[in-house]
Amino acid sequence: MKEPVFTGVCTAIVTPFTDSGAVSYDQFARLIDRQLEGGVDAVCVCGTTGESATLSVREHVGLVEACVRRVSGRARVIAGAGSNATAAALSLSQRVQDAGADALLLVTPYYNKATQDGLIRHYTYIADRVALPILLYNVPSRTGVSFTAETYKALSQHPNINGVKEASGNFSLLSHTHALCGPDFHIWSGNDDQVVPMMSLGAEGVVSVASNLVPEVMVRMSHLCLEGAFQEAAALQLRYQALMDALFIEVNPIPIKAALNLAGWAAGPLRLPLCELSDGHREALRQAMEAAGLLQHPAA
Repeated sequence: MKEPVFTGVCTAIVTPFTDSGAVSYDQFARLIDRQLEGGVDAVCVCGTTGESATLSVREHVGLVEACVRRVSGRARVIAGAGSNATAAALSLSQRVQDAGADALLLVTPYYNKATQDGLIRHYTYIADRVALPILLYNVPSRTGVSFTAETYKALSQHPNINGVKEASGNFSLLSHTHALCGPDFHIWSGNDDQVVPMMSLGAEGVVSVASNLVPEVMVRMSHLCLEGAFQEAAALQLRYQALMDALFIEVNPIPIKAALNLAGWAAGPLRLPLCELSDGHREALRQAMEAAGLLQHPAA
């Protein structure tokens, strides 16, 4: 049986930039330290929240290397390495594997709108040529294509395909996948506001945006679910629902970067075509953070 790459919380960490637009490696280390202090089980570097689509290959690999060094075995390091081109995804996967990542997160190829057979061929081609476990990433709102449960079943047979970050919001897909694939194919929530319901249906944790800001909350919520304490976990989910909603008031990672900056964590600007949060949404975010007691600046 395949062991899950992680259980609990994996933070989809932001990539901090300086005002001039360069990667801020000093601040990146500080953000990683915050996650480790918060007890997260894994860190996902260079995913959607890390603005991977705006990074050069050199920056991408450099961030993975920096994350691996800073984490130093205290949590799993999952590296985003997906692409709309299979050859590009393989090349990046091999480079971040060499950089020391523990696992790969590979989003469905975007823009191409591959068929289900195309998805099977794409992931099998990569999985045959890497040594690391692979987390599939299903986010059809961004990529224009979704897996079916039957495709998950076919891919689950590959020894290097560990499971999926499921961000479709499709609970029927989740239940059908569990029924078809069984315990040898692991599922993680890709949506912060669906952690408890997804884990009640067998998901093993969450790849979280909110944990950039509130790692202890997301660790507590997910670990309560792992212990079967779903009622207590649900109460925590509902308590932070307004904050989670505010963190997606505009497309991710615009709000989480704004929130980190408001809280004093110096995540820096975004890279175009992403731009700063609108004034009205910034005020709504500020109010949600204030209600959650999050506007005390961290110590220098």
